[in-house]
Amino acid sequence: MGSVSRKPSAVLWDMDGTLVDTEPYWMAAETALVESFGGTWSHEDALQLVGSGLLDSAVILQKAGVTMDAVAIVSHLTDAVQDSLRTQGVPFRPGARELLRDLRDAGIPTGLVTMSLRRMALSVVDLIEFEAFDIVVAGDDVDNPKPHPEPYLQGAALLDIDITEAIVIEDSPTGVRAGLASGALTLAVPHILPLDHLGAHELWTTLAGRGAEDLTDLFDRVTTPTGADR
Repeated sequence: MGSVSRKPSAVLWDMDGTLVDTEPYWMAAETALVESFGGTWSHEDALQLVGSGLLDSAVILQKAGVTMDAVAIVSHLTDAVQDSLRTQGVPFRPGARELLRDLRDAGIPTGLVTMSLRRMALSVVDLIEFEAFDIVVAGDDVDNPKPHPEPYLQGAALLDIDITEAIVIEDSPTGVRAGLASGALTLAVPHILPLDHLGAHELWTTLAGRGAEDLTDLFDRVTTPTGADR
């Protein structure tokens, strides 16, 4: 094959916790909502929702005493988090924006695959100062949320690539399971929850200092059959 590394056909990014650290905004919004109905919401309660589909999260919030229908809960929380993003800024995860820009410079297509609502995802994308993504798949674009593979398979279809030629970057167990189930090379970058023992192809403690070349090397290493002529 020569010594040129095989590039992935695309890199598909999770949003919350992987690209941006919006979890504190979500937790604050959940806490305020539950408390407005006289309930209590602990950090442990909030951790249950990390990486979950929004409607699944709404059901847990209903059990905590929020007497609103699930769609209204999702809409309320999305408004609150969008407001935080507008007023407090987009808290990028270490190295994420730099890696994204390096992928764009290297000509590797990128997609954002999130369980947040499309309007929420687009508000984050709009706050990035360069053209960051070729496609966006959001929670309201799919029938089955992560850990189902549908969101990532839809992303590959929109980019017109084979999912096995893509790298998925994820920070939650739910997301890692979705990436693996889709057939993508799945890179786990833990944030709030540990991701060992989930079977991710690679675990990086951070994206800081990583570039497109690191992802190409990873893709080449994982997808080249052992003993193949290089």
